[in-house]
This record gives sequence, C-alpha cells and structure tokens, in this order.
Amino acid sequence: MSKILIVDDEVQIRTLLARMMELEGYEVCQAGDCRAALRQLELQTPDVALCDVFLPDGNGVDLVLSIKKAAPNVEVILLTAHGNIPDGVQAIKNGAFDYITKGDDNNKIIPLISRAMEKARMNVRLEKLEKKVGQTYSFESILGESKSLKEAVLLARKVAVTDVPVLLTGETGTGKEVFAQAIHYNSKRAKQNFVAVNCSSFSKELLESEMFGHKAGSFTGALKDKKGLFEEANHGTIFLDEIGEMAFELQAKLLRILETGEYIKIGDTKPTRVNVRIIAATNRNLPEEIAKGRFREDLFYRLGVFQVHLPPLRERTGDIRLLAKAFIRNFSAQLSRAINEITPEFLSTLEQQPWKGNIRELRNVIERSLIVCEGDRLDIADLPLEIQNAHYEQSDDGMPGCFELSAMEHRHIARVLEYTKGNKTEAARLLKIGLTTLYRKMEEYKI
Repeated sequence: MSKILIVDDEVQIRTLLARMMELEGYEVCQAGDCRAALRQLELQTPDVALCDVFLPDGNGVDLVLSIKKAAPNVEVILLTAHGNIPDGVQAIKNGAFDYITKGDDNNKIIPLISRAMEKARMNVRLEKLEKKVGQTYSFESILGESKSLKEAVLLARKVAVTDVPVLLTGETGTGKEVFAQAIHYNSKRAKQNFVAVNCSSFSKELLESEMFGHKAGSFTGALKDKKGLFEEANHGTIFLDEIGEMAFELQAKLLRILETGEYIKIGDTKPTRVNVRIIAATNRNLPEEIAKGRFREDLFYRLGVFQVHLPPLRERTGDIRLLAKAFIRNFSAQLSRAINEITPEFLSTLEQQPWKGNIRELRNVIERSLIVCEGDRLDIADLPLEIQNAHYEQSDDGMPGCFELSAMEHRHIARVLEYTKGNKTEAARLLKIGLTTLYRKMEEYKI
C-alpha cells in the first residue's frame, strides 16, 4: 500500500488531511515538526510527504533538502497558507514535487498526490534498474580466475576512476565491450550515456555521418540536421570497437576531439564541443598498421595512454569450466530448460578446443547444446559434430578406449551424418545398414 507522511503542527489540519488520504486508500503517518518528520522517515517508508511550510522548529522549504538527502525517492509537496513566488521557486530548486496554497488548491491535492505517488514509484523502479545495471556491468561480473585475466581486471579497475582514454586490445570475442561497459559503469560518468559503435560496420562516408552528425542539405538525402554519436555520448562514454578499421581520413577528426574536445559536422562551419571519454578496442596490431601507413601514429599514442590487453581463451583454459557453467545457468533460465547433470566428458571436451572465436564462440556452442539437448543431462553428444570429431581425433593419440569398436563406430556414424547434413535415409544407405538400425545406434551413442 502507498504511504504518505503528513507534516503539520496543527492537529486538526493534520487529522483532516489524514482522513482524506485514508479514504483514497493511502496509508498515513504523521509528524508535527521537522525533527519528528525526519524521525518518521527512519521508522516508516513513505512514498510522498505532504508538508506545511511554517513549522515550529524550521521551514518546510529547508526541510525538503533534508528529506531528499535522507530519502531521495520520496516526493515532497509543500502546503502553505500564504504562498509567495520566491518560496515556491526555492522549494522546487530544493527538490520539491510541487508547492500549493491551502484552501484555494484543496481540489488539486488528490490528483497532485496521485502524480507524486507515480513519480515516487518510478524513482524506486529506476533505482532498482540502476542497481541491476551496476551489478550486470560490474568488474565482479567478469568471470575468470586466471592470472592474466585478473591482471587485466586490476588495470581496468584502476583506470575506470580516471578520465583518460583507454585502448583495449585482444582477439575477437575476448570480451572487449564487456570491459568497456565495466569501465564506464564504474566511472564518474556512470549515470550518463554509454554509446557503442563498431567502426567496421559502416563505410567511410556513413561512419563519418553516424559519428559526427551532419547539417541539413550537406549532401543528397540529408533532409534535416542529424546529431552524431559523439553528441549522444556527451558527458558520457563512447566505445569505438574495431578502431583499426576506421578510415585514415576520419582518424584526424578523432584526434582533434581527443586534443581539443571539438569537431566540425559534415556541412557545418562552426565546431561542436563535446565532453566525452573515449574507449577504443582493436584486434589488430596497431604498430604494424602504423608501419603499413594505415593508422596514424599520433592517434595511437593519444588513444593508447592506457592499454589493457585481454587474453584469448586458449591461454586461460582453467576458466572454461567456470564460463561454461555460467552460460548453462543463463541459457537454462532463458530457454526454460532444467539441466541437472553436466558430464565430465562434456566439460573436458570444451577444454580441449582452441576456441578461435574465444568467449563468444563458447557462448554460442553452449546455447546450441542446450537447444539440441533432449533431456536434463548435457553430454558430449549435444556438442556440434565438428567438436565431437575433433575430440575423437585427439583421443586417437592413446587415450583409454580410443581403439574400442564402439568409439570408432560412434565417430564414423557422426561423420557420415555430418556429410549428409543430417539426412538419415542417405546416411543409412551410405553405411549399408537399415534405417531402423541407424536410429537404434544413434540412440545408443546419443548422436
């Protein structure tokens, strides 16, 4: 039930207001002065406070500041017998929801409280969302126990509280955007926009327009002014993924932003100023790109003030089980699948893979495995055929059981099915066995 705190030194008015609020279905708590009001805030959890301006131990306009400091989500409506403009202006500046006059505005109180109540609920929802976002993008959410990953997280934590540019390096799929988000949401810019753009997704002309915006009429099709992503990220963070793919000509514009905080839109004559933190990422070797004349050396040194290298998954195989189990939990919830057992063979097979696509590839394989899994047990047979085949090929080096007839038959049937793209009738024909026999063996080997 929604709760209202009524603060007024006149008992009769307080009682009347309380009765009105209770008839509207609100729960009511009361206070006769500023001190009692703040004490009620500690004991109760009101959504809205309805306060008189003139109180025995203080002024309601000043009380607004104290209430918002003690309980930021509470909305405050001030009531006064003698309204004046300066008090009203100061009340709003202090964070009051509204400022109304007793008597004249009695018919406005109930609708006003209803709107304040909705805003208070929205404040609570927003706070929960911000807390959830903070947890999602915290450094604690980056899974891994390997030394190389912990060193990368430690460096990212240190640079997050500063405002310097950051260059994230590492192979595709190592989690560079996750690191960028963690840096942003642990910085003083956390409440501002985080804007991500992949520099390899656009042509030079389109990327320039997307990043920096344009003026109406600057080119065919430019019918109105367009804000660029740098403007959208103003006071926040912009993440430039695949920075090594950015056209050489655009690099000069980016360098100017880093050095002066301004740039010129397409078709404009005046510079646009922005206050943006830049986090860039690349899977390329930028010094080599510089040597080939494809990347500006001065931009590299400005972007690379602080570099964080993210290790590939094959260098942190000890983290594969941890990541796999986390992905299984997430996808089990998303797909409404109850997985009660993960076989040791399933996990050991994952650890044997080179994971050229790194964490992104592992995540996709886990999602696919849960989709094809028919029971509540994840086994090696639920993995893609190419991973199963690679596992059996590695087993040929002398692992126990690798020369067993059943293991060879399992591997051969899986390869034939892969060749026929899952066509069981064609597979049975090539294997020279009956279709019923093929189904029985697939069930036996959990193919």
